[in-house]
Amino acid sequence: MNHITSLKCLICGKEYQPDEVEYVCPDHGYEGILDVQYDYGLISLSFSPATLAANPDYSIWRYRPLLPIEPDSPAPPLAVGWTPLYEAPRLAGQLGLKHLWIKDDGRQATASFKDRASAIAVVKAQEKGAAVITTASTGNAAAALSGICASVEQPNVIFVPESAPPAKIAQLLTFGSTVMLVHGTYDDAFDLCLQAAETYGWYNRNTGFNPYMSEGKKTVSFEICEQLAWQAPDAIFVSVGDGCIIGGVHKGLKDLLALGWIDKMPRIYGVQAAGSNFMAEAWQAGLHGLDVLKKAPIDSHTVADSISAGLPRDRIKAMAAVVDTGGAYVVVSDDEILAAIPVLARGCGVFAEPAGAAGYAGLVKAVGQGLVSPDDRIVVINTGSGLKDVKSAMTAVEQAGTQPYRVEPDLADLQRVMAEIGR
Repeated sequence: MNHITSLKCLICGKEYQPDEVEYVCPDHGYEGILDVQYDYGLISLSFSPATLAANPDYSIWRYRPLLPIEPDSPAPPLAVGWTPLYEAPRLAGQLGLKHLWIKDDGRQATASFKDRASAIAVVKAQEKGAAVITTASTGNAAAALSGICASVEQPNVIFVPESAPPAKIAQLLTFGSTVMLVHGTYDDAFDLCLQAAETYGWYNRNTGFNPYMSEGKKTVSFEICEQLAWQAPDAIFVSVGDGCIIGGVHKGLKDLLALGWIDKMPRIYGVQAAGSNFMAEAWQAGLHGLDVLKKAPIDSHTVADSISAGLPRDRIKAMAAVVDTGGAYVVVSDDEILAAIPVLARGCGVFAEPAGAAGYAGLVKAVGQGLVSPDDRIVVINTGSGLKDVKSAMTAVEQAGTQPYRVEPDLADLQRVMAEIGR
């Protein structure tokens, strides 16, 4: 891990060696988010696009020199990373755009983007000899940690709101996690997890608290740029809840700029549900930089459970991702999110859960607001598979007027139905 120079507090700027602090700057309590600093000059001596091109390991571990783990730490066996980047000309044409790609992180091992961070969490926990890993989640981060822990027989305790979609809870139980269904919100689960980790000495994976989670999530930016032959896109759209994903997207791009592997910083657009729009409200109010810490929590409600957060824990990084890149926060309604699920699926074959489809709904809104131009090269990140929330998918297709037809098991009845639907 000699490529890391320090862990830097985003509030006061104080820097620590990795073995000095566990998670946050002690001068600011839970708010003292740290950012991992790297020696890019040293990394450049042995790591380049050419060495990557010769690497047969197509996972996040191909970027190991830019990850906060020891060189000899074993990686969990589940395949994480290198998800498809699909060109989507039909969707682009519908929006009057020329260049659009969908990065499908629903194809991860546990079917969500959160595998990227959980893989790092498991490695870091095992480097420290942790007996138990814990996290709070609306479902996806929990499932990611649960699955990766199962692959290495690592005990774990998960805190999720009892309202989490059944498919996500089923994953946790199937993988063998100890599951705590919290009678409350994600924010309640987060706070209880913090207390439990301190009480029992568990390794804490929580985003917006553990500084290494952004480092796992940033690998999506490495992949996007590598898959585009190191020609960075003009704009990236990603849904935002706790703020760690968008912060990770930004961090990865900053790494690549510092290394000279890309020649520009894409504009980053954060997409929030209207019922969970803390970051959008703060951005519109001019609460940039550390001022975002002044905003009180909101009451969060949205069909997109994965981006429901009354108090985004990684809000400093989430705000910087938009402000520093000249992007914007875009707000979409639950109806717009649901409408985007079948449009995305039929336009390019990617089946997204509500939080994943929110990114595309945000692009639709941004086109209408003139935030992007027809010539922009745009990437939308789908953060999770539609199989995570089948109930919402069924609601979405019903609202789109799509329904199955019931027939008797004979050709005559089929012909009747085909005549009724005009085929």
